[in-house]
Amino acid sequence: MVGRFVGDVSCSDAWRTLAETEAAVLIDVRTRAEWSYVGLPDLSSVGRPVVLVEWQHFPGGERNAAFVDEVRAKGVAPDQPVYLLCRSGVRSTAAAEVLAAEGYTAYNIADGFEGHPDAAGHRGARNGWKAAGLPWRQT
Repeated sequence: MVGRFVGDVSCSDAWRTLAETEAAVLIDVRTRAEWSYVGLPDLSSVGRPVVLVEWQHFPGGERNAAFVDEVRAKGVAPDQPVYLLCRSGVRSTAAAEVLAAEGYTAYNIADGFEGHPDAAGHRGARNGWKAAGLPWRQT
């Protein structure tokens, strides 16, 4: 089983593929706190769930040693293209590389859910999933 880390894709390109490719999966690797307080991508309009698996645990930031096992337990198979999302694209890059080593074809969603901070230090307006106007919801 040979996987590969394909690299970065834009939020819009990821959304388009997730909407058009039934096998494609979105994995949000942020923490439970981020899912709860910042929001989640919403794929309900295309009839899909978002797979939630922490890359790092909150509040300590230690890496989730069971990450790959949890992805598998959520039913994500190596023959499915996976799109990984975090806040800004750093954690999701690391997660994509690990999944690729396990046989997955993995893409990193560049700029993540909130994107990079603007001049005032705020996230969510300059780039990323939210700034692109893609569907999301607050839990």
